[in-house]
Amino acid sequence: MRRLLEPALRDAVASLHPWGGDMAAFSLGWTEADGTPAGERGGKALRPALAVLCAEAVGGAPEQAVPGALAVELVHAFSLVHDDIIDHDEQRRHRDSVWKAFGVGPAVLTGDALLALAISRLAETGNGPAMARLSAALVELVNGQTEDMAFEDRPWTGRAAVTLDEYCAMAARKTGALLGCAAAVGVTLGGGTAAQADQVYQVGLDLGVAFQIADDLLGIWGDPNVTGKPVHSDLRRGKKTLPVLAALAAGGPAAGDLTDLLVSGATGSTDDEPARRAARLVEQAGGRAFAVELADRRVATAMAALDACLPSATTLRALCLTLVNRTR
Repeated sequence: MRRLLEPALRDAVASLHPWGGDMAAFSLGWTEADGTPAGERGGKALRPALAVLCAEAVGGAPEQAVPGALAVELVHAFSLVHDDIIDHDEQRRHRDSVWKAFGVGPAVLTGDALLALAISRLAETGNGPAMARLSAALVELVNGQTEDMAFEDRPWTGRAAVTLDEYCAMAARKTGALLGCAAAVGVTLGGGTAAQADQVYQVGLDLGVAFQIADDLLGIWGDPNVTGKPVHSDLRRGKKTLPVLAALAAGGPAAGDLTDLLVSGATGSTDDEPARRAARLVEQAGGRAFAVELADRRVATAMAALDACLPSATTLRALCLTLVNRTR
């Protein structure tokens, strides 16, 4: 995937203003902040691989999907740059995030540049259905990110509390829309039918919910030496993640203690002990087990749908499973 994608990525980044290109290169893991080569620091390239494998699954050549693979990878990179600003995350992949390295304003421009490149390079194919898929996914992604931010201002308990159904709808937009777009654009560029593209898009939505749940689990119990992000950051910020919401919904003594801790705002202190205690209470209340089980169910639904529309795509199926069974 990288051998196919990287020449297209580098060509796109080379078209930017030199300063913007330097920051884009840093965001993609190619260089350090001072411009020196960074070695192998890039992302997992799951979304472009999904696009290419979907194109192959409908009889297309891998090269046909490269513009779509490029577009979804650039959109993903854009979303990470802006997410780190929104979440005040100072680390990404074991080093400074873009805003921490260059400043908030330059990081915003870097994200904007990556998004503009994604749209322009896919538009060059002249494939209207593929462009429509990307445009719709962008609207969904932004709406999902907006919902995620809005959740932070809602209470932990009571009628206005965030429900599990609301969380799943948010995750399908924030994370699933781009996965579904990658799959659908791959099918479209590979010569598949509109019906097949619709089917794999739905697969991506379910995978997105499972992927986001896995991300939530790593945010609480992941190894920061592996994930590249500080542990308990979501708990410190009071984010409404699925393990926490499930723990609160379960009721019982642990859920009650967790509610008191979250409402007090203690997890946002500089002392890490309240966040560690919250993580223990989430597990005791059953939030971790529920999250794992729900992610598994979403994956099973996605795999059943994938088997129904593309039954011979065994490599594609294997890739989809790695979206959830991961440590970073």
